[in-house]
Amino acid sequence: MPGEQMVSFKDMCARFDVTPRTLRYYEYIELLNPRKEGRSRFYGPREIARMTLILRGRRFGFSLEDIRQWLLIYEQKGSREQYQVWLDLADRQLSVLDTQIADLRAARADLEALRATAARELSEMG
Repeated sequence: MPGEQMVSFKDMCARFDVTPRTLRYYEYIELLNPRKEGRSRFYGPREIARMTLILRGRRFGFSLEDIRQWLLIYEQKGSREQYQVWLDLADRQLSVLDTQIADLRAARADLEALRATAARELSEMG
């Protein structure tokens, strides 16, 4: 499209700090659909926005399948439905993260207690 800035495969990897293998995999599972010219791939604003959403979703702990389904909803049903699904996914993931945080706090407390015991025993050894 005229005026549309396209990004090369190499630049896309650098921009998002992902490996070529990761980028090719995202294409393989149809999260991204770059324009192809021979063996070269070019990414426009749509693909750049999708990559931003994919990486943000991964950071929050969503599976690639959750992300793929969520992106498909926009294409099939529009923004309203996509927002509703997003709220449901976010609620579910917030619960998962809360459980992980509680588990990490418990593990940290256990490690701290074990360390204190070891330090005390070491000091008693003289």
